[in-house]
Amino acid sequence: MSDAVAPEKLTAWQRWELPTFEANRVIRPGEVQLPTASQIEDMQRQAHAEGFQAGHAEGRAEGLQKALQENQRLAELLGALERNVDEQVARELLDLSLDIARQMLHQALKVNPELLLGVIREAIGTLPHFSQGAHLVLHPDDAVLVRERMGEQLTHSGWKIFEDARIERGGARVETANSQIDASLETRWKHVVAALGKNTEWLVQE
Repeated sequence: MSDAVAPEKLTAWQRWELPTFEANRVIRPGEVQLPTASQIEDMQRQAHAEGFQAGHAEGRAEGLQKALQENQRLAELLGALERNVDEQVARELLDLSLDIARQMLHQALKVNPELLLGVIREAIGTLPHFSQGAHLVLHPDDAVLVRERMGEQLTHSGWKIFEDARIERGGARVETANSQIDASLETRWKHVVAALGKNTEWLVQE
């Protein structure tokens, strides 16, 4: 019986492999020796492995670069967020401080209305010693207090006291023939908050 195998039963490997006797064939000078199917497969595997390693290294480097860029971007975002939070906290603390100061000033004037006397002395001190037609405009209740505590001094200097119920207690308006000083609480408060870059109203809900 012959050892020959039908062509349709041969594998791809068997069909590509040269006959055994070709491996022992003598290569004549100038003749190019073609690689065997096994050698071609080895070359393909080596090329694939080298390509995979090169691609893997390149992909890893690219991925690392992207990760560094993302990390830097996140750090910048966190820094900006932290700065915004600090600024917001500072603004809220300033608002809270102003609210507390305003409430305390309201309460202090109710408990100790004599605080107005210092305001009047300071306002008068900013004007020339002899001012024609100089007078104070005060809330009626404050006018009583000022007459009791400073009446003699003011009369001696030529100052008069007028009453105006529209002026809030603790405030005053100082007027002469040539100048006027608004020492009302609202105006004084506006000067304070303006110096802090705020625009908080003096009036509060009680």
